[in-house]
Amino acid sequence: MGLMEVENGASAGGDDVDADIIAKTCLLGGFSEANETRSILSSLPEVHGDQRTTEHVTQRFLVIMNGYQEQPHLLDPHLEWMMNMMLEYVRREDCPPSLLHLSFKFLYIICKVRSYKIFMQILPHEVSDVEPVLQMISRQDPKDLETWETRYMLLLWLSMTCLIPFDLSRLDGYLMSTGGKKEDLVMNRILAIAKVSKVKQKCLGEFLDWSLTMISQSRDTSVRDMVLDGALQSLAKLFKHGKRDDLLQYAPTVLQCLEQKRLSESTEAMLRKLNVKLIQRLGLTFLKPRLAAWRYQRGSRSLVANLSMSLQSSSGAAQTPQDSDEQEEDYDIPEELEAVIELLLIGLKDKETIVRWSAAKGIGRVTGRLPKELADEVVGSLLDCLSFQETDSAWHGGCLALAELGRRGLLLPSRLKDVVPLIVKSLTYDEKRGACSVGSNVRDAACYVCWSFARAYEPKELEPFVSQIASTLLITTVFDRNINCRRAASAAFQENVGRQGTFPHGIDIVTAADYFAVGNLNNCYLNISAIRELATKALHNLTPQAPDYMATTVLPQLLKMAGDTDLHSRHGAILACGEITHALYKVALQTNRYSYSGDLCFILILSIVCQIRIPAEGCKCCLAGWQWVIDDTLQTLHLISSGNADDIIAAVVSALSALCEGYYQDETGQVDSQMQDVLVSQYTEGLKSPQILTRCGSARALGCLPKVMIHNKLSQILEGLEQMCTITQKEGSFTEARRDAVRVIAQVCAKAGVCAHGRPDSVLCSENAAEVFGVLLSCLNDYTMSSRGDVGAWVREAAMTSLMELSILMASSAPDVLVVKPLMCCLAQQAAEKIDRYRAHAIKVFLRLLHSTDPAIPHIPHREELLHIFPAETVASLNWKAPSEAFKYITQLLGLPEYQYHTLLGLSVSVGGITESTVHFSSQSLFDFLKGIQGDSETLGQFGDTLLRIFRDSLHNDRVSVPLLKMLNQLLNNSCFEIFTTQENHQFCVDILDLCKEFKKSKDISKLSACVSVFCGLIQFQGKVRKRVLSQLLLLLCHPFPVIRKTTANQMYEMLLTYDDIIDAEILEDVMTCLSDTNCDLAIVRTHRNQLCDWLEVPRPQLVAKVTVYHY
Repeated sequence: MGLMEVENGASAGGDDVDADIIAKTCLLGGFSEANETRSILSSLPEVHGDQRTTEHVTQRFLVIMNGYQEQPHLLDPHLEWMMNMMLEYVRREDCPPSLLHLSFKFLYIICKVRSYKIFMQILPHEVSDVEPVLQMISRQDPKDLETWETRYMLLLWLSMTCLIPFDLSRLDGYLMSTGGKKEDLVMNRILAIAKVSKVKQKCLGEFLDWSLTMISQSRDTSVRDMVLDGALQSLAKLFKHGKRDDLLQYAPTVLQCLEQKRLSESTEAMLRKLNVKLIQRLGLTFLKPRLAAWRYQRGSRSLVANLSMSLQSSSGAAQTPQDSDEQEEDYDIPEELEAVIELLLIGLKDKETIVRWSAAKGIGRVTGRLPKELADEVVGSLLDCLSFQETDSAWHGGCLALAELGRRGLLLPSRLKDVVPLIVKSLTYDEKRGACSVGSNVRDAACYVCWSFARAYEPKELEPFVSQIASTLLITTVFDRNINCRRAASAAFQENVGRQGTFPHGIDIVTAADYFAVGNLNNCYLNISAIRELATKALHNLTPQAPDYMATTVLPQLLKMAGDTDLHSRHGAILACGEITHALYKVALQTNRYSYSGDLCFILILSIVCQIRIPAEGCKCCLAGWQWVIDDTLQTLHLISSGNADDIIAAVVSALSALCEGYYQDETGQVDSQMQDVLVSQYTEGLKSPQILTRCGSARALGCLPKVMIHNKLSQILEGLEQMCTITQKEGSFTEARRDAVRVIAQVCAKAGVCAHGRPDSVLCSENAAEVFGVLLSCLNDYTMSSRGDVGAWVREAAMTSLMELSILMASSAPDVLVVKPLMCCLAQQAAEKIDRYRAHAIKVFLRLLHSTDPAIPHIPHREELLHIFPAETVASLNWKAPSEAFKYITQLLGLPEYQYHTLLGLSVSVGGITESTVHFSSQSLFDFLKGIQGDSETLGQFGDTLLRIFRDSLHNDRVSVPLLKMLNQLLNNSCFEIFTTQENHQFCVDILDLCKEFKKSKDISKLSACVSVFCGLIQFQGKVRKRVLSQLLLLLCHPFPVIRKTTANQMYEMLLTYDDIIDAEILEDVMTCLSDTNCDLAIVRTHRNQLCDWLEVPRPQLVAKVTVYHY
């Protein structure tokens, strides 16, 4: 209650208010209402019959007792006389029921305030008390909801009387009850009331059977079941206080019952907590009670003992037994323990704190009895909880468990190098959840870990980590938005300062940021930290200590704040930018590092240009200076570190755009023609620079020019950009520049506007539209490869976006000029290719154009069929990056003649690729399409002709030819051309064979291997062409490359087993034996090859002598 008042006051923000509230929490010095309480208790026999007076007395007693909720220890000297007064009433034989229940109600109120664990210790527990307590309990009605306090206190009293050191069988006596019947044995009566008995020989097994039956029979664990709750609590207490030897035989059965019940999945938090509590007690039962010999021990638990030891020795060494392995008792760990630890680890990730806290304590207790190796495995499992794949609940539970292990000395110093970095991350853990964030409990638990480490380890153990822990704790202490986290961090910091003594400036920081000072948010941010001017000077002083961090992280954030609408934020950010830049300049002078005094200063200056207004007086001088900064930056981009280049180019573009919009045109919109000529000429010339960054910067500078500066210069700008988009051997490495040029073409055209009969130097019109579209369509064939992979994909992606934007723009202004057929075909090709990201982008552009209604895109081939294949209501929900969803739609384009060539070209690369999922789903979709046209020889013939046309066009393009061969092999193996195989010497087979023969002089292993596979597939065709195929295979048996010879032999072996009509059965075994020969000598191989030629009735190949020509 007191802490809550302090927190509320701190949030309100007044220091005086905080002081008053803190003072109020410490006013109680004793039980001042003792006389009034004695009077109230003495009046109970007179007032119990009057309901109104009873309620008044009870309410007054509640008010008195509740005042001691924060300081219940003040009641301790008075507990005994208050209890005796009320027990005197209930022991009377003539005590009326109303007085009995009222007395026990008052006892419950006292017990609630002082806690039952303290109060039950003073309850009388003589032998003579057993029988009266049993008699009173037996007279109670369990269904009476008004007198539950009586039953509660009687059960508490009975639990104390059961602790008497006598066998309860000695108390058995057949006493006559009021009805004339004999009573049961005492222990049976106790068991009937509470299902608890110390007479293990007779009732322990029965009680456990009853408890497990209650657990297993409870059906709905989503609601609080009192019987299930009681059974779990009883078992937990039993396994906590009972002897291990008595309970060990039952532990596996109880654990099995809990595993089958799966209480960890219950929606009731208390049931999950009791489940974890019982599981940890079972784990302790499985293990022998022992104190781990390998644990880390720091001094003594007694402060006096520690001080006396420090006087004897200057440094008290922590005790870590050297031969702990020898000291450990060697015994087997039960198999059930693995399940126990697994369930406790699951409990650490529970969504409720009480469950996680119970699981953390269980981990600590069980680990303390494990051997060193197994304990280290537990630590490893806890560290897995602190990963960013886990929830905040797992982080919180992991921190609690690590704190428990550290506090108990079970986290050895050798593990600190793994633990401390994760704890530092936990101190700043914050995860966004919708409109709010979670993580304050994780940060609070991390502070608890730091607090426990301070008490657990010697200073020399934590010394390597002091810097990390101290700085992060200080940041949390001062700047965490949650008051509990700030206070927890302050307490942990203070504990480390006091016990470790290694935290720098510890006493000064603790004095300024103590537990109560950090409670006030305003005090934290304004007084303990610093005001704006002092903060900027502090940043200046900190910069030499970490210049890279200040330059790359702090300064960019301050630049964003420099344009803030809040005056104070903008003022502080500009001051900080100046101080940091000045400090970086000093560092640059000392270290001769240009980057600090160059590129980052450029970003600062250019950002300021975007946000200021230059005064009218002296305008020309200022403009010339700012323009020089921009132009010089573009020309020297190659001198800047690559990591900052993009940021600087973006700053240049923003600054140039601001200058052009504000100062290079007058109020009527007329442009400064002289500056227009200078800028356009300068930036178009920059497109030819040998420096790639200068090309990128110049292109993006052209793209940011306003419309008035593009007017009359569009042809000049487009000509420069189109030349840069053209791929030559020289420009092959300028991929980023081509990507930017493609983007800028669309930007410039969009700013210039579209007019079908306009001037080509001012707008996009019928005279230049075809040329612009042609350049962009050619960029869709940019497949430049580098060490970074398919970098040409950047250009293709930009080209698709630019083409879409221009098509929509032209469709709204000049639809007759727009020719969309080549674009749709090229998009179909890109949509069928292998890279998921760019395939999905192509499909989205394709569908955007197809389904566009405002404006509608004209002249799309097969529009109706496309709308049937891609209905708007279906395609919007599909994941086009997933091959399993994309290819079954894309392959349907093969049935449309206009799209068949480009779609099959793209599919060839996917089906013959190397990515397993892409190959699987693309090939399956292609097979499904071909299966649907097997009965139509004309359609299949058209497909074959298209395939041959792609093959001819790509003979010298390895990017397509190798995957195409692999795809063709799959088509042949799956009998996709079975109709053709029934005709002798079908032209399709002849053409494929002739095209494959073009590769016979290739030195590409993958291409030759793919040809071998295709030859083996072509063997199924009938007629003379089969002999030609066999001839090519036999030639490859003697290829100069051993791997090709081996591949050919293996595939011919499989081919002959598959197609039994190739060779007579009489010589089949000899042919197989010959193909199985692994001799690598080419002369021997050639002999075997000639023998195969004779058997297969194929002419033997003849060696062609090389003719040497001599020139005289």
